[in-house]
Amino acid sequence: MPELPEVALYLHALERRIVGQPLERVRLQSPSLLRTYEPPLAAVEGRRVVGLQRMGKRIVWQLEGSLFVVIHLMIAGRFRWKGRGAPVPKKGAHAAFDFPNGTLLLTEAATKKRASLHVLRGNEALAALDRGGLDPLSISLDEFRGALVRENHTLKRALTDPRILSGIGNAHSDEILFRAGLSPVKRTRQLAAAEIERLYQATRSSLDEWIRRLQAEGGEAFPEKVTAFHPTMAVHGKYGQPCPRCGSPVQRIVYAENETNYCARCQTGGKLLRDRALSKLLGEDWPKTIEELEE
Repeated sequence: MPELPEVALYLHALERRIVGQPLERVRLQSPSLLRTYEPPLAAVEGRRVVGLQRMGKRIVWQLEGSLFVVIHLMIAGRFRWKGRGAPVPKKGAHAAFDFPNGTLLLTEAATKKRASLHVLRGNEALAALDRGGLDPLSISLDEFRGALVRENHTLKRALTDPRILSGIGNAHSDEILFRAGLSPVKRTRQLAAAEIERLYQATRSSLDEWIRRLQAEGGEAFPEKVTAFHPTMAVHGKYGQPCPRCGSPVQRIVYAENETNYCARCQTGGKLLRDRALSKLLGEDWPKTIEELEE
């Protein structure tokens, strides 16, 4: 799923292409994509895009007349920039947004379609979609601390909860926690003041670094193959591979459709976190430390 840095990459590319341009036509191929009925989708046609913004992992287009187009790409939704009037593929495409200088396709390469499109009128309607999480790149240390310890969650959940922080998901939370040297299952109210400050700095520096890196890699081209996994990440998606800091194999906790990746030596004092499924299967055979695993 595109997270804050990837959404920022899309906004960077879209700003040069659609801001100031009229949205001439919307060609909707998947009716299930549209989650609102008033105002109608036709109300945005002919309106000029006057601004873009990020709301969590959503991309917001502000149009003339206080109208907003809000798109959530979810796990497999992606944008494609094509020549003006490009056909909408019959397979895997939801909609086409036609501008004078090109067509933006919205696709979703997944069996279960989860991407969404909202058409809203007015700031109040837009605010109703906001989950309330703070922007991690614009808040102070005190604001970060207050949001983090308001409830007693694991760090993994706290970083990815859209009611606490905005735009961080599974991939970048792994990278942030690795950079901070903190366990994903440590509780927020167990953190010392120095650990909270370290996590705050790691959150900001990691996200900012990825925003700059992705934009530099993309250059002037419209981003293709956008994903929250990147081959140069330190631990996310690197299960079994050597930690770039200490060389120990990267570990994982598997749950539902996701997994958390971490380095036991760098983040948990050498202790292996118990994977719910494997722990049940292996029982007492489950190793407790990275040393036992390596033996």
